[in-house]
Amino acid sequence: MFFEPPPAEDESARPAKPEWPPWSAPPSDEMGAVIVSRLVLARTPNVAIVVPTIQAFSTGCLINADVVTRRHSLSPDDFQSLQMAVFPHMVAGVKADQPLPDRLLRFGVRFADGTKATTVGQRLDRTRLPQDPPPGPHLSMLLPSMSMRSGDDDAAVLTWGLWLWPSPPRERFELAVEWPAGGVELSIVELDGAAIADAAQRAVSYWAESLWRR
Repeated sequence: MFFEPPPAEDESARPAKPEWPPWSAPPSDEMGAVIVSRLVLARTPNVAIVVPTIQAFSTGCLINADVVTRRHSLSPDDFQSLQMAVFPHMVAGVKADQPLPDRLLRFGVRFADGTKATTVGQRLDRTRLPQDPPPGPHLSMLLPSMSMRSGDDDAAVLTWGLWLWPSPPRERFELAVEWPAGGVELSIVELDGAAIADAAQRAVSYWAESLWRR
């Protein structure tokens, strides 16, 4: 036999991946309660950033942000560059004590007392995440999902899940976005912390008996 099966792998030698710590992602055994927000964060000739829904969990909330790009009047190369910049972890040049690159898409929240959390400088690699919780609040960009939509090929929709931990206070707070490369200047909208807290009470475990009773 010319081609043979590979030798069996030694599973014991393969390092186990660390779990996502609670502060970095929604709980895996819980179905969050959905709030329909339809908030428009920003819109330019080539970019629209909206928050169609928010999911409230017992430990935090997931702000779903759609980043929509279209070619419009851009050249093919410029449009490709814009689409690549939708992924902040692929933007080089983010250094301490230096101005942020124009290509860096960044989100942030600010509470009424001035406490702030942003996505600047975060990592998507779970193997490099500390297991101990950081000082709250913390805003994480979860791995995005690409939406397949009918229509123009020169357009794309990417949904970022912004995980806010811990749950926000029961008062209004700010959600901000800035993306100079996309023509998006600092844009701020308000979210209702009380509505998120009320919705969190409707979050339920996937394994709860009440979920399966009809």
